[in-house]
Amino acid sequence: MKRSFFSLTLVMTAAAGLLFAPAASALNAREIMQRVDARDDGDNGTATMEMILLDKKGNERRRTLRTFSKDQGDDRYRLMFFMEPADVRGTGFLTYDYDDPAVDDDQWLYLPALAKTRRIAAADKSGSFMGSDFNYADMTRKDLDLYTYELLKELTVAERRAWVIQAVPTSPQEIDQSGYTRSLLFVDQATFLVLRAIHWMKEGGGRMKYLDASSHIEQVDGIWVARHMTMTTKQGKTTLHRTTLRFKQMGFGQDLDEGLFTVRRLEQGL
Repeated sequence: MKRSFFSLTLVMTAAAGLLFAPAASALNAREIMQRVDARDDGDNGTATMEMILLDKKGNERRRTLRTFSKDQGDDRYRLMFFMEPADVRGTGFLTYDYDDPAVDDDQWLYLPALAKTRRIAAADKSGSFMGSDFNYADMTRKDLDLYTYELLKELTVAERRAWVIQAVPTSPQEIDQSGYTRSLLFVDQATFLVLRAIHWMKEGGGRMKYLDASSHIEQVDGIWVARHMTMTTKQGKTTLHRTTLRFKQMGFGQDLDEGLFTVRRLEQGL
């Protein structure tokens, strides 16, 4: 099975029933990640999202997006459109996230200014998505078997007890595709949400990424979600860039037709 350590499109979600999981001391690192993998992250989801980009000089750009997701068996389809501002309006991104780890996920980016759809190659998935601190690989689920896990300690994050788990790719190919040589994951013991993460970047002379999704956690249609999340790229103590995502409207169990998740619809827009 594949499950994202964090997801741009669907945020990070967990079933309410996981609040009754076994005691923390009963689980090892692999079992914890299996619980993260097994959580219910909702189906037929829609959201309105604000993306805020902040560069090292303090210059800010804001973008508004609409996102859609639908499960197709064990696979997941995701579609997102940029609505504002005018220079990115109509830009779309489509992902077919396959459960089978032997099958490469499909991703397409439509650029209306060029009237062209670009297919994202596996070699390009560690690249920045639309100038943000998230890369293309961040938006697809990870196969648990492509990583080794070690439980390092327990601590408190935003008044929530959490495990700190180190995740290390098992192959150079996964390092190349994800863009990270290792990660620390701060997993909520109650909901199995990833509250924070630290990623060591393969390229960039010691650059690291810091994810924080711990500030606005709530239930939407019975699913635990993180409504705000921030990814910050740093080199040492210097902040190079920051991306904040704010989900203003979210819902699950929506009436979404399979025909929405096609390259043709990607190019047509909303």
